[in-house]
Amino acid sequence: QLALVESGGGLVQRGGSLRLSCTASGATLDGYALGWFRQAPGKEREAVSCISISGGGITKAADFVKGRFTISRDNAKNTVYLQMDSLKPEDTAVYYCAATWAGTVQALCLMGAPPYDWWGQGTQVTVSS
Repeated sequence: QLALVESGGGLVQRGGSLRLSCTASGATLDGYALGWFRQAPGKEREAVSCISISGGGITKAADFVKGRFTISRDNAKNTVYLQMDSLKPEDTAVYYCAATWAGTVQALCLMGAPPYDWWGQGTQVTVSS
């Protein structure tokens, strides 16, 4: 059974950077497409970025983080990362990683929550002004 654990959240000032990590246990991430989501207080969960399996080389990012956030994966470490630069107070939220089985479908990179079957518990990111 796949389990995901996020880390790396915290308090940072406007313009600062954080790198979130999501490490899997119970299975290898090789055949999984992965995503990062966030949920701010009083708001719905929204997709931040996604990445296909390694062979696909596809990443996508929401417009509100393009040019600032970068998703990557290291299958050897069974980990997916979200590098967040130029942080803004409106980036404050709980950030979640998620996984869905892609198998050999290299183009799978999903920016919607329903297809994801496994979720981490979330890590809090707070950006002060």
